[in-house]
This record gives sequence, C-alpha cells and structure tokens, in this order.
Amino acid sequence: MSSPKAQQDAVTADSSEAAVSLRERVNGYYELTKPRLSFMSVLTAIIGYLAADPSRDLIVLSSLIIGTSLAAGGAAVLNQWLEREADAKMERTKDRPIPSGQIIPYNALMFGLGLSIFGSYFLYAGANPLSGLLTALTVASYVLLYTPLKKLTTWNTLIGAIPGALPPLIGWAAAEGSISTLGWILFVVLFLWQMPHFFAIAWTYRKDYQVGGFIMLSNADENGAAVALQSFVFAIALVISTLLPTILGYTSLGFGAVAFITGYYILRPAWLFLIAEDRDASARRLFITSIFYLPALLIPLVLDLWLI
Repeated sequence: MSSPKAQQDAVTADSSEAAVSLRERVNGYYELTKPRLSFMSVLTAIIGYLAADPSRDLIVLSSLIIGTSLAAGGAAVLNQWLEREADAKMERTKDRPIPSGQIIPYNALMFGLGLSIFGSYFLYAGANPLSGLLTALTVASYVLLYTPLKKLTTWNTLIGAIPGALPPLIGWAAAEGSISTLGWILFVVLFLWQMPHFFAIAWTYRKDYQVGGFIMLSNADENGAAVALQSFVFAIALVISTLLPTILGYTSLGFGAVAFITGYYILRPAWLFLIAEDRDASARRLFITSIFYLPALLIPLVLDLWLI
C-alpha cells in the first residue's frame, strides 16, 4: 500500500499532465524519444544494412527503419524515466518532458516499454530473429547497464559505447541473417567514434553532470587533460579502424583516401582539444566535427561497396 506522500505526489503528477494541452503532450511524447539521437541510430542501422545487401530489399529495409526507430525512441524514453530525478537538477535537462511535468513518469514508462518491445518484435518478424534479438539487446544494455552505471563508475562511457555501436550490426543482421567481418568492423568504428564524441560532451557539461550525480571522467579532471588525452587516443584508433576495410580488400583505394581525409578532420580538433588552453571551445569544436564526420565517412563506404 502506497504512503500518503506517494499518493499525493501521484495526484500532483496527474494534475500536472492534465493541465498540459493535447498539443504540448503529444510534443512531449515526441521529445521523449530524443529524435535527433534516435535518428543517428537509425542512420547507422541503415548503413549496416546497405553495406551488407546492395540489392536493397524494400520490405526488409522498411522493417529495419520502423523497428529501429521505435526501439531507439523507446530506449531514450526509458533512459529519461530512470534519470528523471537527475534531469530535474541539471540546467540542460530540467525542461525535458518528465521533470517539467508534461508527461507523468508512469505514462513515460509504459510508452518506453511499448516502443521498445514493439520495435524489437517488428525487426524479429519483419526481418529475421537475429536482428530482433540484437535490437532487444541494444535497448536492454542501454537502459539496464549503461544508464545505472553513469552513477557508479567512470567506465560508463566505455560500456555505454557498446549499445551505441550495435545498430550497424542490427542492419547487417537484417540483411544477411548473420554478421560477417566487415559488419564487425563497422561495429568497431561506431564504438571508437563515440569516445571522442561523448568525451567532448562530458567536458562541456561537466558541471551539470556533477550536479546530477553522474560519475564522469570529466568531473575529477580539473583541467581536462585526461579527457582530452583519451579523446585523442581514441580518435587515432578510430582513424586506423576506418582504414581496415581497404586494407582487408573490402573497399577500393578510393574509400581508403576518403577514410584518410576524414580522419584528418577528426584528428585535428581532437589534437586541438588536447593542447588547448581553452578546452571549452575546443571541446565544442570536436563535438560538432564528430557529428559531420560519421556520415562523411559511412556514406562513401556504402557507395564504394556498391561500385566495386
């Protein structure tokens, strides 16, 4: 039996959402799915599919797009449901739908579970069992492993990069029903890419993360030297991994040239982040560059695989 305080909080939450207009509520549910972040997961899943299957079966591809969109959105919702108290404390997240009162926690939980389950099943039934299972694993590892670890250890970034790198494997599995070497190379590329990308975010919002109770490498790094060094080391590893498709004969020298050129453009801001006196500005530069870097690398990869 719930306590009087819990009952009062539930009534307050219900009243808060009831006071929100239908349009605002719909927009709140949409924002809960973190559409921009979810789009990146869907995009990399499509890249994995197209790299594995140039024939482009539209039925399977449609199942992949719909399934990963739903599952990625569901994972984002569940993440915010779990972190709703921390989000309410942080400046950059206090206006999110749950802490702002647009959406009550229970409704968000049901919404997130529904999207995650239906998205995984959509791939399981519309593509093949392996892609559906990988989708469910992505959601589970993101919500049940990465999210709680953010308050326990600085290793959370490294561990959280695993579910972040699984979408290309989902796409590859949807196309082939199995995963070959090039598929695993894409997984490694996505895994390594996330490190400088997220370290730049962690440094930019280090004060917010500390207020929210998250244990990030940037919290204990007074001048950012450790964060910047790891960003640069992982950026080097990333560039090396992007050359593997050409070295192993999967792509032409043309893609190798693309990987080398784009590698320069990700290494340069990572190096500036390492040597800069003003690491705030250099972290933002690295973050923005990392966003454009990924499609600039992966779209030519798919085109090269179609042409050779």
